[in-house]
Amino acid sequence: MKTVDAGHARYTYRLRLSSSARAALCAEWARCRWIWNECVARSKKAHQDKEKCGPARLDTMLTGARSANAWLREGSSVPQQQIIRDFAKSRAKALKDIKERLPMRRRAGMPKYKKKHQDNPTLNYTRRGFRLKDGRLHLAGGIVVGVVWSRDLPKPPSSVRIYRDSLGHWYCSFVVATTTEALPATGRDIGIDWGVSQTATTTSDAHDLPHAQHGKNTAQRLARYQRMMARRQPEKGQAASNGYREAKRQTAKLHKKVARQRQDTGRKWAKKVVRDHDRLAVEDFRPRFLAKSTMARKAADAAIAATKQALIRMARKHGRELHLVDPAHTTMDCALCGARTKHALPLSERTYACTACGAVSPRDKNSARVMLVRAGLNPAGADRVRAARPPVRSRREPGFPLL
Repeated sequence: MKTVDAGHARYTYRLRLSSSARAALCAEWARCRWIWNECVARSKKAHQDKEKCGPARLDTMLTGARSANAWLREGSSVPQQQIIRDFAKSRAKALKDIKERLPMRRRAGMPKYKKKHQDNPTLNYTRRGFRLKDGRLHLAGGIVVGVVWSRDLPKPPSSVRIYRDSLGHWYCSFVVATTTEALPATGRDIGIDWGVSQTATTTSDAHDLPHAQHGKNTAQRLARYQRMMARRQPEKGQAASNGYREAKRQTAKLHKKVARQRQDTGRKWAKKVVRDHDRLAVEDFRPRFLAKSTMARKAADAAIAATKQALIRMARKHGRELHLVDPAHTTMDCALCGARTKHALPLSERTYACTACGAVSPRDKNSARVMLVRAGLNPAGADRVRAARPPVRSRREPGFPLL
């Protein structure tokens, strides 16, 4: 099997921590959180004084702080330096959005203070800050944690991120250079159109993805826990009761379960599509506008964006050719003759009838075939397609053909 380099991927594993390891990680996070908050304060002061506050100045601040504070020197310098890198990236992104005058709803906000009881620990270690020995993860500072190896690492990792989720579970996420696992050629192409009543409609009936309704199936339980939280909401300035914290934990647990179900459904479907087809024409659909429509809840439950990303990652992993097709007018064009209707079709009209050639087909199936035609995967109909703008957005990446 031929393999080529395909960039990097993350491999995430659950951690089993002893009480001493958990205390050491929390202490390390307390130091990093202090450094982050100090960076925020320095950034605000630099803005008031109209001075620059780049990574070099923050590194100098860290050096001085470690020299002056013994409790800061007790921790490793690796995660402390990395949190400065994270702060610099976050601040640079916010300043870039301001310079480009993006709308407020699309801007990345400036870094804010991290609070002790609200922000979960996140520690980043580069290659010199960790090592794997006898199946255990050894971190800088003498911290040793057990890893639940659910799968093998394909190559030695270049970095690792240790974090705790909203349920109190600890994880480690390794960055690993991956290779393309080429699959046998099938000689088949497929067009994919995204929707709400059915998450994905394809040119192959066997590969359609129905709406799984994971969120709808858990809506009653979620509403119950949210009512419990509302009844037990503490007054401002008062500590939360055990009942409120338990209801909050159950709510977070249910949210995570639904997210994992959606992720699992998307991955399995993407694996099936990529395994059975050599070339994929996918609608480059961005469902953000649906958040302001009456279909917002159902569209969010369909998880179109997550499923699309899973398909792109799976195609990259197995070296398949994937085309992202401009979605403009795909519901108005005929896949057979290329004729375009004079007016936009209402959503209630689910059958497409071409007035030029007389072809009649389900609306979403016709759109899926249009994806193939616009991507040039159907030469018989590609010459007769009219597009208001370049129909296919292509991007060449190392190890991934035509994305």
